[in-house]
Amino acid sequence: MKPFLITKDENGEFRLTVRRTWYNSQNYPLVDSKLQDEVFKSMNAARAFAREHFGAEAGQYARA
Repeated sequence: MKPFLITKDENGEFRLTVRRTWYNSQNYPLVDSKLQDEVFKSMNAARAFAREHFGAEAGQYARA
């Protein structure tokens, strides 16, 4: 699962969700996700925010 999910809301604005995946003792993946408070006018603005604040790299983004 890619750690950064970018979605477009009903108003046409973009939102960023940061996801963290780890595995329990039975090697089952657990995912924690946090929708960021910021709202972005473009997908590129959301990507730039993720790079600046979370160290995101190319290929780590998913779009829904």
